[in-house]
This record gives sequence, C-alpha cells and structure tokens, in this order.
Amino acid sequence: MLSLSSPFSRRTDSSTLRLGVLGVGNIGMVHLKSARAMADVEVVAAADAVPENRRRAERAGVARTYDDYAALLEAEALDVAVVALPPVLHREAVERAAEAGVDVFVEKPLARSTDEADRLLEAAADGAIAVGVDHTLRYQPDIVGVAEEYADGTVGHVPYASMTRLNDGPLGRPPADSAPASWPLDPEAAGGGSLLELGIHCFDVLEHLFGELEVRSASLGTTLEIPVEDAATVLLEAPETGTTITLHCGSYQWEELPEVNTRLRLEGVTGTISNEDHLPDNFYVDAAKEALRNVASRVTDDAPTVFGPTFYLQAHYRALEDFCDAVRAGESPPVDGEDGRRTLALAEQAYELAAEDARKRDREEPFEAEADARDSDRDGDRDQDEAEVTL
Repeated sequence: MLSLSSPFSRRTDSSTLRLGVLGVGNIGMVHLKSARAMADVEVVAAADAVPENRRRAERAGVARTYDDYAALLEAEALDVAVVALPPVLHREAVERAAEAGVDVFVEKPLARSTDEADRLLEAAADGAIAVGVDHTLRYQPDIVGVAEEYADGTVGHVPYASMTRLNDGPLGRPPADSAPASWPLDPEAAGGGSLLELGIHCFDVLEHLFGELEVRSASLGTTLEIPVEDAATVLLEAPETGTTITLHCGSYQWEELPEVNTRLRLEGVTGTISNEDHLPDNFYVDAAKEALRNVASRVTDDAPTVFGPTFYLQAHYRALEDFCDAVRAGESPPVDGEDGRRTLALAEQAYELAAEDARKRDREEPFEAEADARDSDRDGDRDQDEAEVTL
C-alpha cells in the first residue's frame, strides 16, 4: 500500500470505474469484453479509426464510439483508459490521458524504445496518473503454476531455464484471406518484430521468476521477406539466482498453432518444472466443459467462469482486473510502467548485441573468403606436385 503522498492514492472509495478503450482491434476487443464482465467497471466509450471496429464495439454493448481517441478523452469523464493502439501512438495517448487525469492500462510493448518510455512515464508522473502494462503471460494459469512450484523450492537451485513462444506471423495463418494490418510490418510504427511482439512477454515472466536479467548474446532472423525480424534467440543471465536462460520467439506461418504456444522449463538441481505439467489434461475438452458451464449459468443464475473457454482470455481478464483493483484502492499497479520499461531495455540490449554480431560477421566474411581462396590455391598446387611426382 502506498502512503498518502502517493500520486495514486487519490481514489480510495469503491465506486464504479468509468473506463474507455482506445483502439478496438483484436486485443482491444478482448480488453473491452473483459472490462464489461467486471463488477464495478463501466465501459462508457471506445475509439478506433476503423469503422468496422467501432461497429464491433457497439455490437458488444458500448454506447458511444469515436473515430479519434483524443476526441474520446476530451469528451468523456473517465477514470481509466485502456490503450490498445499501435505502439507508435502509445506515448501520445498516455500524454493526453495524463492531461485529463485518467489512469492508463497500456498494451505491451509500453513504447517503441526506452527513450520513448521515459517520456511517456514522465508525462504520467506530471499528471499524477497510474500506468499499468498488459504483460498478460505472467497471469496465464500454466505460468502461474510454474511460479508457484518454483517458489515452493522443491527443485532447489535452478541453474538453467528455457522458454519458447511462437505465434502465427504478421500475415496470419495461411492461406491468407485478407490483407494484414500494415503497422506490424512497419518498423517505425511497431518498433520491431517478434522480439517486441513476443519476447517482451517472456522477459517479463523471466524477471518475475528470477529477478533482473542481463542479455549475453542474441541473434535475429527472418523467414519471410519482411522489414522486421520474425525470429529471435536470446541468451540471458539472472545474477540474483545464478540462472542461465535461453529464449526463442518466432512468428511463423503455421496453418495450425500448437494448443499452447509457450513452453517454459526450469531445470532444478533436484527436479524439473514445466508449464506443460500445469495445463488441462485435455485442452479442448476442458474448454468445451467451461463453455457449457457458462451457458448453464445463464439458466441457474450462477456466476459464469470469466472467459472460461480459454485460459488466454482468463489471463487478460486477470491482468486488467488487477490494474482496476489497484486504481480503485489507490495503490501502484502490480505490473507498472517501470516493469514495462525494463522489458524494453532488455529488448534493446538484444537488438544491439545481434547487430554487433552481424557487423562482426560482415567484417570476417572477406577474410574468410580470402583464406578459403588461399587454401584452394594451396590444394591445387599440392595436387599438381603430386601429379608431377607420379609421372
């Protein structure tokens, strides 16, 4: 609990929070539906530049929609704004929310760079608003299970851990039936590729488990001819726990993704912890049972399981719920702007090391080619000498 001097301590009652959603594309609609399922949260408005997205929000029960998020912030009296816009707009949206005194829950990545994040957080501090970041993965039930098992200490010291996170690529699952959004393929708008899209989540989980991380090496790659990386591999160290970690994230063109697209494994000195051990026995059967229970609850008036059909949606719900609870209590968000900034710093270190390694390889290639040519010449001279001796 923060002291009364905290900039987040101004709301201490339990009144309903008035919430607006800035950006109602795919993830924005997830947040909108999460908020509408919460007690003591009222979704009063949504904004999106795309007409069909606004119509979807209206069909979901939002009374007022805007084609400009700035107009929404100016017209509506909000307590909380969910920022689900492309990363290029995050800083400006938070600055406008700070001017209006509206706390913000920002989709990851918090910004496109640490410099941009610093300006964003400075504006939030000036406006005395809270900043939460949607690092949802730490709320996913299987990851929660890993964290709890690790905290129990039953596997002892963990000298090595590995994590993989995959998703379908920026073009979507083949065959593509529509043009993809343009901003994920624009380095200026997105800030990067799969390292920022997927790796950011993993950095947050790994720091949540092992404390602050240091990047030792990194490599980036592309499997498609696109201007951002769609594969990244990073070697990390956790000095606090003495753990070495390998991380791989990739956006691949799979027709069918695996049931769970994240793998986390901790190799302890007395045993192994895996997120696979914390998944439902049968992923799809479990989802179907939850869906049937939710339908039945409408008849019995029981409280439905929030987004029960998939634990991905449960995780998004829990992350936003935690943020709203903190705002209502005047506490600092459990996943705040500084958490978001640290994941960006790790991504930047990985980008820098990968670029340095690429430059080193570029410098070495001419020398290697020259050495190969000399070896080839020597082999040719040796073959000629052997031929002369034979004659």
